[in-house]
Amino acid sequence: MITNMNLQVNKKAFINGKIYTVDPDKPYAEAVVVNGNKILFVGSNAEAKSYIDDNTEVIDLNGKLMLPGFIDNHVHFISGGFQLLGIDLRIAKSTKEFKDILRDYVSRNEGKWITGGDWDHEAWEIKELPHKEWIDDFSQNTPIFISRFDGHMGLANSYALKLAGINKDTPNPDGGLIVKDPKTGEPTGMLKDNAMSLVYSIVPAPSDEEYEKAFTAALNEAKKNGFTSVQDITYKNDLKVYQKFERENKLSCRIYTRLPIADCDNLIRLGIQYGMGSEKLKLGSLKAFADGSLGSSTALFYEPYEGEPDNVGLAMDIVTDGSLKKWSLAADEAKLQICIHAIGDSSNALMLNMFEDIVKTNPVWDRRFRIEHAQHILPGDVDRFAKLNVIASAQPYHAIDDGCWAIKRIGKDRLQFTYPFKSFLDKGVKLCFGSDWSVAPLNAILGIYAAVTRRTRDNKNPDGWIPGQKISVEDAIKCYTINNAYASFEENIKGSIEIGKLADFVVLSDDILSIDPVKIKDVKVEMTVFDGEIIYK
Repeated sequence: MITNMNLQVNKKAFINGKIYTVDPDKPYAEAVVVNGNKILFVGSNAEAKSYIDDNTEVIDLNGKLMLPGFIDNHVHFISGGFQLLGIDLRIAKSTKEFKDILRDYVSRNEGKWITGGDWDHEAWEIKELPHKEWIDDFSQNTPIFISRFDGHMGLANSYALKLAGINKDTPNPDGGLIVKDPKTGEPTGMLKDNAMSLVYSIVPAPSDEEYEKAFTAALNEAKKNGFTSVQDITYKNDLKVYQKFERENKLSCRIYTRLPIADCDNLIRLGIQYGMGSEKLKLGSLKAFADGSLGSSTALFYEPYEGEPDNVGLAMDIVTDGSLKKWSLAADEAKLQICIHAIGDSSNALMLNMFEDIVKTNPVWDRRFRIEHAQHILPGDVDRFAKLNVIASAQPYHAIDDGCWAIKRIGKDRLQFTYPFKSFLDKGVKLCFGSDWSVAPLNAILGIYAAVTRRTRDNKNPDGWIPGQKISVEDAIKCYTINNAYASFEENIKGSIEIGKLADFVVLSDDILSIDPVKIKDVKVEMTVFDGEIIYK
């Protein structure tokens, strides 16, 4: 019989480190002691000795930098796992490489549906969208629908278009665009935003075994990059796998789920509210799309795209038909968190308007609205973020990617109001960071580098793209830790290294707080600690 309820569980002492705790009352320490999955002590090496006995595992950090475990504010976790296991077209740097990689993959998977890919036409020598004629000659019997890395448009070959019943007479769905040849009227193979569902609806669903393999691959990717929590865009089949892994004690990353807002009626009926679940798997947050993306020229702006006088982007059908506002009002009243994808300046303003109406209509509570991406913001709307306590859920790697070509989409003047990280912080807006994986790498180091230097991937902005929006390394770390914990209502249990909080840490190869910021991108994760256990080293 166990009579001592304070019985030591599994004690570890991490000593001789430079520990940045993200706790404003004690920002630095040398040692951390954990008991089981909770932090027992934070302080000096000398003080830590009184917590160390013969049953304590001692880990010498050798002066390395330890931080709270990274949290990613926006991932498509299962999709990222499938991307790791499937075709990778992001590496293609020319149209020839794009075709060659795809041709080789088709030869090894003939007759099977080929999806994913994450291609980026802005990385090719010809900055034009691909069309079905590029790939039809080697895929007559293989249906292909490969998406651009932002997930807002994809290329279908003729076989996939035929299976989906898409032809020159097919109308555009609300919130979507079937790109057609201006001369012949025939589909080019490019489908944007809601038009993509015309093909996705006929793609066979993966098996349970394939889902589990993808999830395992995603968990492995997370642990090697120091992530102990992710905030996921979750679908029904994803949630089923997450629950199975939790039951089997196989979760090596905490998952905060955001289910489709169209499911809100079911969640309300079941009585689910924000923060429901365990320390490893939580429910109570909803996600919706308000517009498309900049790369697909479907993000919603007040002014037209450069060279496209009739195109201001696309508002999603749930915005234009009123469904989004109806669902959001009901969900907020039931204390479900609302997270809305908005990229263009007009889309962000529309969502702020909707949030204002919800605040006026519904009872007061700690609602923590989120705008996912929040990329292009008019200056006055930064103040509205602050006033409404709307979280800016941003992805800094997108900034150094978009910065290579964004001027072609929206011109020089509008660029001054894009990815306004410092403006958000200066106004007291809660800013949190992530990757949007697999749109961008699941890598907080690259995200911190991007936020601090804003040096674009083409190396054409050595002093930073819109340098006035650069932020400090300390602030970038907070955006990947305590601010993300706040964004999921969990700042009291994780996000900083404090006594009583969960023992989730990351140890880095170099001190990103003191090295030249340009070198941050080369820093590696040396150790990941999750729930008090070393899961990667």
